[in-house]
Amino acid sequence: MAVVVQTDFAWPDVSIERAVIEGAGHSLIVGPSTPMPEQEVEALIAEHNPQAIMTCWAQVSAKSISTPTDLKIVQRIGVGLDNIAVPAATTRGAWVANVPDYCVGEVADHAVALLLDWARGTLGFDRSVKAGSWNPAAAKLRRVADLTVGIIGVGRIGGATAQRLAAFGCRVLGTSPSGRGAHGVEMMALDSLVAASDAIIIHAPLTEASHHLINAKRIAAMKPGAFLINVSRGPLVDTEALIAALERKHLSGAGLDVVEGEPLPPRSLVDRADVIVTPHIAFSSEASLAELRRRSAEEVVRVLAGEVPLFPCNAPEVRS
Repeated sequence: MAVVVQTDFAWPDVSIERAVIEGAGHSLIVGPSTPMPEQEVEALIAEHNPQAIMTCWAQVSAKSISTPTDLKIVQRIGVGLDNIAVPAATTRGAWVANVPDYCVGEVADHAVALLLDWARGTLGFDRSVKAGSWNPAAAKLRRVADLTVGIIGVGRIGGATAQRLAAFGCRVLGTSPSGRGAHGVEMMALDSLVAASDAIIIHAPLTEASHHLINAKRIAAMKPGAFLINVSRGPLVDTEALIAALERKHLSGAGLDVVEGEPLPPRSLVDRADVIVTPHIAFSSEASLAELRRRSAEEVVRVLAGEVPLFPCNAPEVRS
């Protein structure tokens, strides 16, 4: 029997994870639903000496990874790896894995929903009508089919977003580190995409290199009146630069499912009428969460049985 520590969870219970882990004969130790500070996670790991760590949002530091005597896997219950010290796991011979494709449709749908709200003004007009105003003459709306939309990161999710946009008749531009695109997407360099797009959708991972990928210089290069959508990670966008661009009306607005500083993002950004904000839930649906939880636990069981993970995110050094 192996010990599995789950640092945190973003759903009502851990029944799915427990059924898979304990059904395979292992023990599951679960931290609180709200992510603990890094030092408290380290203490939890030190106390239970697990063979596997599962984490949703909590930071799994190099110390957390180096402490267990026989750690085999750190499993991200999600896609991004910015909360896991991947190099530390690689050095000590532990796998890092994620579930990269559980919420492709949900995130693509969410990105397009934010775009459509900007183009058609549904949220703003709903608020004004409920406040007692009925003023159709105030509408300054956009024909969606006339839009050029740039997608930063044409991978699984970016490709799904592109398919949805093509159905609306949009011209779709794209960029990706690999240079590979999706059907119907015009691939180009990032700076060219920024300058040519009426709206930009970010589908990129957060790394040291991509921190503040959208900075003051790139925002200044965007079309006047353009719209920025971020459904990936908050720190990909320089918040102060975004606020400054909104203040001077260079951008017409932003649609943000993720914000730098969440879960307490700056009120100077999220309180703005020209910004649509949702609380990092683009990935979420009843179906996607059930799939994520089950597949994350199954990946852990697979590695504990001596197999290779289905979705490895590193190449561990040979275990001694």
